[in-house]
Amino acid sequence: MALPSPYEGLSVLELADDPSGEMTGLQFVNLGADVIKVEPPGGAPSRHSGPFVDDQPDPDRSLAYWYYNGGKRSVVVDLESDDGRAQLDQLIAAADVFVIAVHPRRLQHLGLDLAAISAARPRLIIVSITDFGLTGPWAQYQSSDLVALATSGLLNTSGYDDHTIPPIRPGGNQAYHTAASFAHQAVLLGLLQRQRDGSGGLIDVSIQEACGVTVELANPYWFYPRALVQRQTCRHAQPVPTQSAIFQCADERYVYFALILADPKPWNALVQWMASQDLAIDLADPAYDELQFRQDNFAYIQDLVEVFFLLQDSSTAYLEGQRRGLPIGVLNAPEDLFDDEHLIAREFFQPVDEPGYGTVRLPTAPYRFSTLSTVPPQPAARLGEHSVELLGETEAAS
Repeated sequence: MALPSPYEGLSVLELADDPSGEMTGLQFVNLGADVIKVEPPGGAPSRHSGPFVDDQPDPDRSLAYWYYNGGKRSVVVDLESDDGRAQLDQLIAAADVFVIAVHPRRLQHLGLDLAAISAARPRLIIVSITDFGLTGPWAQYQSSDLVALATSGLLNTSGYDDHTIPPIRPGGNQAYHTAASFAHQAVLLGLLQRQRDGSGGLIDVSIQEACGVTVELANPYWFYPRALVQRQTCRHAQPVPTQSAIFQCADERYVYFALILADPKPWNALVQWMASQDLAIDLADPAYDELQFRQDNFAYIQDLVEVFFLLQDSSTAYLEGQRRGLPIGVLNAPEDLFDDEHLIAREFFQPVDEPGYGTVRLPTAPYRFSTLSTVPPQPAARLGEHSVELLGETEAAS
């Protein structure tokens, strides 16, 4: 018997100008909701964002659009027209949740008063995702994923040991995705509240604030000892520099291994591992049993460990290190994930037939349920593919 999905029967309407809203909608798709994507006549901005399949710019060939919008139904609505506003109202009337990621100035231009919509439809849950929130002195400011990372403080902790180089933006729309995760959580709480008393409401999510609470150690270090953290290459920012944790291997790939001197168990496991290949040199001497001696000779130890990893390939280092209980991992490039044996075993990537192109592999939802099911990846809708179907349904319902 097929298991039900968590959001089976839930109707979500999405109006999004950036990936924060699209990623929020995608999370609902993955959990079984029917997500209707409202697009302007020329298509959503992501349809015009490359890269494109075979480098052919086309609203139906954008890989960005495919990723964020698989499984959604597409309806074209011209919000600049009176008819388009009436169509949007019809779609809103049929929705349980309205995900809207539109700048406040555009909301005003379109005459979309979210508070008024909420008051008119008290069971509707509206989640607004904007750069700085719907209120406050910065509400009208322009932003981007990079600006959100900068203004939240997160960007200041991202980069390299060399502080003559400016901070480095993490890839992958991290600010937008962070906001989407908080938006999803907020809607879930709204659904629980509606179960209790039947009320919906307006949820105001700020991308800056979502990033501002995810700055790892920067907040506690400043709140308590008033210490500023410094960015480091491939490791958490700290008030004082810590040792490098990246080691190159014989196959020119890298592994991550945090060398922990204070805990005797991983230290002994490392020494035994190196000794099994006659590379421990003098690390097994009793003097190294003392933490202070290990700390005083840390640079020497680090040099030996660097040589140790240079003499073996990354896969062997990873698997053997893990077998010995050491926290070590290979630095995968995105393209390496398709051949990752663990992800293959968990069937993380699934084949999807994209109409007009062929079969592609897309990532699945990153969770598994024992009593519920997630929805496998689905192709992205062509622009306006469901316009007649959806507008006909809403007109009939009204």
